Amino acid sequence: GVGGAGVHWYGHTWRALPEELRLRSYVTEKFGAKVIDEGMTIEDWGVSYDELEPHFDRFEYVCGISGQAGNLGGQTQAGGNPFEGPRKRPFPLPPLPTLLNGKMFGDAAKAMGYHPFPLPSANLSDTWTNEYGMQLGPCNFCGFCERFGCINYSKSAPQTCILGALKHKPNFSYRTHAEVIRVELAADKKTATGVTYVDEKGEQVFQPADLVILAAYQFYNVHLLLLSGIGKPYVAETGEGVVGKNYAYQMTGGTSMFFKGVHFNPFVGAGSSAIVIDDYAVNQIDFGREGFIGGSYINSGQFNGRPIASMPLPPGTPGWGAGWKQGVKDWYGHSMSIASHGSVMSYRDCYLDLDPTYRNRHGQPMLRMTFDWKPNDIRMTQFMRGKIEAIAQSMNPTHWASGYKGEGAHYDVRPYQTTHNVGGAIMGTDPGRSAVNRYLQTWDVHNVFVMGASAFPQNLQYNPTGTVGALAYWSARAIRQDYLKNPRPLV
Repeated sequence: GVGGAGVHWYGHTWRALPEELRLRSYVTEKFGAKVIDEGMTIEDWGVSYDELEPHFDRFEYVCGISGQAGNLGGQTQAGGNPFEGPRKRPFPLPPLPTLLNGKMFGDAAKAMGYHPFPLPSANLSDTWTNEYGMQLGPCNFCGFCERFGCINYSKSAPQTCILGALKHKPNFSYRTHAEVIRVELAADKKTATGVTYVDEKGEQVFQPADLVILAAYQFYNVHLLLLSGIGKPYVAETGEGVVGKNYAYQMTGGTSMFFKGVHFNPFVGAGSSAIVIDDYAVNQIDFGREGFIGGSYINSGQFNGRPIASMPLPPGTPGWGAGWKQGVKDWYGHSMSIASHGSVMSYRDCYLDLDPTYRNRHGQPMLRMTFDWKPNDIRMTQFMRGKIEAIAQSMNPTHWASGYKGEGAHYDVRPYQTTHNVGGAIMGTDPGRSAVNRYLQTWDVHNVFVMGASAFPQNLQYNPTGTVGALAYWSARAIRQDYLKNPRPLV
């Protein structure tokens, strides 16, 4: 649909750390190349935090993000994230009010020497009018951010922040019920002539274009590049090729706590209502000593209280029948959780390619994902487990239980984990190691640009949307100010 995943996201809005944007160089310079596991293919992004900062800032102000700055121009600010990269001005709006679970977690974390702060939120704490004249209202904590559009216009999304203004532009239109299946190339394969899409009648339509921007979800961007013959497909056995390379995911885990007699009222929630600590960020961990590369933020959020989707029960509760019903009666509304949200590195044998067997309804090869959890990332989440369980136990819950991936764990598509899929059309400065350049322009077809998390060379410890937005504005600026005046490779 129009607007895509922005309709039903939670609203967590982070910036990549400066060190994450030059991860391979940071690791090598500080800890030595020996800490990079064999088969790990982490890369620098080809763009610096200082270059992206104005675009992080613009995206946050278009969205009206609620939060508390922790680093203004290099000066640490009380109540914010002291480990974040420097920002030039505060968040547009103050943070959301703190709920009971957040206060309990924040108090416990602070008592242990950590630095709690409110999660940067695209659920607005107050009214906001952005540069496009779009107006948003304050969040009423209805608990229906995730998986739903916001009827209150309190969650930043394409519909609430941009499309309402864009659709009135005389040079803009969009086609609904249209699925692009291929980018069409000129005879010399050096430029695109447009795209072919399937309309609601099932007919193929050619749309001519001087400039093609792929801005679909990460998987579909990569799929379109492979189907269109743009860039050399990645081959894991040889390590050659670039399109499909460095697919990565997100490593999460958590500890649930149950407090008899404490009422959390979980039906009162917002998609980004959380208190966070970032003391184990990528730039705060000694990778050589700890034996892994990566980091995680740790948070306690109250996002929704839907009684089927949100029904944690203490260990030992029956999974069915009268015992389960009694457990629900006893414990609904009396639990909270502390969760980790961590990075995943990229590896030579984790990639995307065209499936040799299965085809989609258009007769095209489907996209195939080859991925499994790696020891580095499991060591990271187990490290976070120890820190989280120590905080949880300090809070003296009646019961508690943990769920983290352990040694030997394998990837399973069945349970929901995150929708933070990245890589496959990664950015960089070397056409032999990346699919797009630092401006998200494909190396081989200069009038095709590829937006989105497909450009990430490995995954961040954070939710990707803030960085996706900043990269989009960074690329759009290069297109408007440079490329359109003289269409050519920008690097």
